[in-house]
Amino acid sequence: MGRIAFLFSGQGDQHAGMGKEIADRYPAAAEVFSLCDGIRPGTSTQCFEGSEEELKETVNTQPCLFAVETAMAAVLKAEGIAPEAVAGFSLGELAACTCAGIFDCADGFRAVCRRGELMQHASEQTETAMAAVVKLSEEAVTALCGGFEGVYPVNFNCPGQITVAGLASRMADFTAAVRAAGGRAIPLKVRGGFHSPFMQEASEGFAEVLDGMKIGQPSLSVYSNLTAEPYTGDVKGLLSAQICNPVRWERTIRNMIASGIDTFIEIGPGKTLTNMMGKIDAGVRACSASELSVVLSEVEKC
Repeated sequence: MGRIAFLFSGQGDQHAGMGKEIADRYPAAAEVFSLCDGIRPGTSTQCFEGSEEELKETVNTQPCLFAVETAMAAVLKAEGIAPEAVAGFSLGELAACTCAGIFDCADGFRAVCRRGELMQHASEQTETAMAAVVKLSEEAVTALCGGFEGVYPVNFNCPGQITVAGLASRMADFTAAVRAAGGRAIPLKVRGGFHSPFMQEASEGFAEVLDGMKIGQPSLSVYSNLTAEPYTGDVKGLLSAQICNPVRWERTIRNMIASGIDTFIEIGPGKTLTNMMGKIDAGVRACSASELSVVLSEVEKC
């Protein structure tokens, strides 16, 4: 099968009904949802039955996605599929850290609940929005952002796809500028200017949350959003700083490939990261566990 990495997805792929099938079918998944419900009652109900609007709220999105992703990873491990390295996109980095043993499941879930609350609060202080800019280079998007006060490149996803965060009042003009440059700006299903200076207060608050938590040593390589390199220490600093700094996803994946990883399994309810893989390096194998009932057969195809 090759050398496997798990990639944990971020906000945007959430949808009503996510996780229900695996919770019904796999005891390992049901155990994760039960634990999460014990800490935050109603989490599984939101995953299985929540409306799009409810799940779009950051305070709900983050714990729900963490629960789904951690449940998926638990099932894969129970079936004998374990990664040599992990990475997570934005909130997915908390799930990746939990998978690697930096947090136990309960502490990882508590951390992501507080992260969602802090980021929701920060989002409510200023009206902001995010959009994925496609068909333009990293350099072109960065230059365009420089022409608008309060607009920042924040997620360097893959060639030809950069996410920006900015003041809602600036986004219409920014979108027009992107169109004039030959690109397209696609609004994202999130509420907040994540991974930008708008999240500074949330970053500082999350550092305080982590101060009070037990942080273990990773059992495998965990790649940081902030540096695109494996953790070598200072888990608190890396996880808190990534909230208000760009996600270096393309660089992360290229570094994982350079380390010898050749098979990537996306852990989450969608296929966003799998689709990005084809643009970063079509020569590696990638599959999505967006429906965990078929993930084992997908892995066999990888």
